[in-house]
This record gives sequence, C-alpha cells and structure tokens, in this order.
Amino acid sequence: MDTIYALASARGKAGVAVLRLSGPRSHEAVVAFAGACPEPRIASLRTLRWQGEVLDQALVVVFSEGRSFTGEASAEFHLHGSQAVIQSVLRALGEMPGLRLAEAGEFTRRALENGRLDLTQVEGLADLIDAETEAQRRQAQRVLSGAVGRKAESWRGRLIRAAALIEATIDFADEDVPVDVGPEVIALIDAVAGELKSEMAGSKAAERIRDGFEVAIVGAPNAGKSTLLNALAGREAAITSEIAGTTRDVIEVRMSIDGLAVTILDTAGLRETSDVVERMGVDLALRRARDADLRVFLMSDEPMPELSPLTDDIVVRGKADLGGQGVSGLTGQGVASLLEDIGSRLGQRVAGAATVTRERHRLAVERAIRSLESARLEVERGAVRAEIAADDLRVAIRALESLVGRVDVESLLDEIFSSFCIGK
Repeated sequence: MDTIYALASARGKAGVAVLRLSGPRSHEAVVAFAGACPEPRIASLRTLRWQGEVLDQALVVVFSEGRSFTGEASAEFHLHGSQAVIQSVLRALGEMPGLRLAEAGEFTRRALENGRLDLTQVEGLADLIDAETEAQRRQAQRVLSGAVGRKAESWRGRLIRAAALIEATIDFADEDVPVDVGPEVIALIDAVAGELKSEMAGSKAAERIRDGFEVAIVGAPNAGKSTLLNALAGREAAITSEIAGTTRDVIEVRMSIDGLAVTILDTAGLRETSDVVERMGVDLALRRARDADLRVFLMSDEPMPELSPLTDDIVVRGKADLGGQGVSGLTGQGVASLLEDIGSRLGQRVAGAATVTRERHRLAVERAIRSLESARLEVERGAVRAEIAADDLRVAIRALESLVGRVDVESLLDEIFSSFCIGK
C-alpha cells in the first residue's frame, strides 16, 4: 500500500500549516527528514532537512498503527505556514520512493476501510467540514460521534434475534417446538419498526438542518420587500426604487438565523400584468414562494392575487416607516422581531430532528420498515409462512447494514469522497 501525504490545513499564508502522512512508510519519512521518530502522540520540535538543506523547524507528531485517524501508521508536520515552506516540504516528500500525493478524501476513505469510521460517520465528517451554522455543527457532530451506527446496531441485533427465532421454527418444523415464538418475534418487530418510523418522522427536519430552509418574502409591487431583504442581509443585496416592478428575478441571500441555515428569497411583486417579462417574474415568484418552507407576507394597500398565507406563515405590514405599524427595512423597525419570529417558527420544525440526515439514510430506513411490516404479517399467518417472514427479516437487516456501509455501498464511495478536500 502506498504512503500518502497532503496539506491538511487551508491553503494560503498562515501561522501554522499541517501536513499529514499515512501509510507504512510515514515513520520512515519522519526519520528521513528529522533524523529520528519522536514518541507516538508527543509533539516534538524537529529541524527538517532534505539533501543537506534545512527546510523548516516544525512540530512533528507520529501515530502508531491502530492508534491513528486512518488506522495506519501516520505522522504530521506542523510547519510555518508560508507557501515557500509548504511547497519545499511537499516537493521533498514527492522525491521519496513509495510516497504519493493523496487524492480527495483518501485519508477518510482509509479510515472507513480500516474500520475506524462507518459510512454515516464519514458523511457526518463531510457535513461537519461544510457546516456553516451552529445547528449544522451540532447535527454533524452527533452523526460523526456514531449515533446512527449505534442505533443501527441495536436495531440489527434485535432483528437478528427475531430471525433466529423464526429460523428455529423452520429447522424443527417436523418436531414439537416447546415455545410459541410468535409473540416475541412480533414484539421485537414492533419495537424496531416503531423506532424506525420515529426516525422517518424526524428525517425531513434533519435534512432541513443540513441543507437549510428557504424563506420567501412575498407581497405586492413596492411593498418594501427588497428594502427588507437588504436590512436582513445587512448589505445592498437587491436594487430598490420607488418604481413598481423593479424586482423581476428571485434574489437569494443565505444567512444564519438562530443557528439555522436560511436562504431569504426576495420575489417579484405579485400583481396582474400585461408585461411579458414581468409576468415571467411573477410566475417564478409564485413557484418559489409555494415551494418555500416559510413565507413572510408584506401587506400593503395593493391586492395580491393567486397566493394566500398558510397557517404557519408570517403576515406583517410593510413600510412601517410610513404607516407606523409592522416592519420597515428602511428604518429597521420590527426587523429584529421578524428575525426572532422566523427563528422561532423554524426552530419548532427542527425540534424533533432525527439522526438520519440524508436521502440515502431515509431510503434505507424506508426499505427496512416495509420489510418489517411484511414480516409481521407473515408471522401472524403462522408457521406455514415462516420462511417468507425470515426472508423479509433478512431484507430489513440488509437495509440497516447498508445504512452504515456494511453492504451495497461501493457505488456510492467515489461520489461521497469526491466532496472531500485533499488532506482529509
């Protein structure tokens, strides 16, 4: 197996840059550069030399096989973070036999292959790297900690018990089985199916935390939508004017509200119009508003055709600087209260978020639930259908194994690791 190396910290000038190595020759590389290996897991100051030239003074840390992130013998150089230093060390490593530059996500892929992480933890790590808000960070940390894997192992263990009981009735079909296993099997199936359905119920909220919410500002032309968007964004994100119909396209601003990732949409003013281009903007505004997770209706004296508030939508009067009530992007009146209201409503939606956070997770759980429902029906029909029930249970177990990457995941790995940066 090759020994891989890569810069693990961000590119660009910095105080410290971290360069990682993993593989059978990583400790040899340390000796070649620093003269000797320090004790494992103890950061030691070393002068790095290559072909008689001093490259840098760095902190060096080595990790033993089985005691590192990848599970392999590994090492880190904590260098001075100049581009010249980084490039000189990378160039020297490239001249050593048996070493090569790592591919995107290769360190994490080796951790998966060596049993240090399961597939959901790999996905949690990817989400943690991409996290922009506090809610995303907390959710990613929970997944990275192995929460999904622990639940999946608990579900799997109970279903294996249920399958074993069913198999016993098949193996001893010609003999008297002293105990009716049906009640215990049904109890195990019901318990696992109930927990899986609870996960399904919270999966949409978990996906929203990960991907973010969309909140559309809607209203008649000149109701103050673009000015409000600029106030929420804290910058001039949208063009504003007194001319009705200025906004034709949907303008998006991504921000964090109460730790949640939220994209605010400024839409075209809703009104009947004969202007072809404006009509296209209105149609787009209607589509995006209907698809949004939450709508903020800025009310004015002008009617709004074709769209009415839903129960959970926010309805507030715009341009409060003129009328005294509601919200004003111009003066800031009511903006803080509106943000608090948006955060509160979205926060209620994620209160029951599950640990399954991706579409892949949801589909695996769905497959397991369907198989368990089928298995339960077969168990109720008696021993004559025991083989079908056992097969349904095996399908459910396989679905849960695919959740954590034990089976049926090879086709997914290249796609998953392509999103990782080199060095991770």
